[in-house]
Amino acid sequence: GDPACDLAISWTAFDVESKDAFRSTINLDEGTWARGRGWTIWKALITYSGLAETNAVEAQTSRRTIERILVDYALSQ
Repeated sequence: GDPACDLAISWTAFDVESKDAFRSTINLDEGTWARGRGWTIWKALITYSGLAETNAVEAQTSRRTIERILVDYALSQ
């Protein structure tokens, strides 16, 4: 499958320093990283919208992931 799907951990589990180390270790092109952001924000938005009123902890985790992706995108421009 698409290796971009496996990059979600970059925004869901790693801090910025760890994400940067992970990224520098893996030899993937910018397109793959862009797709990874897409896959991850898609999942985070679905999770956030589904849990915002029923599970505040998971919703906040998804919101933090969305924020990380947006910052990462802005820095990549």
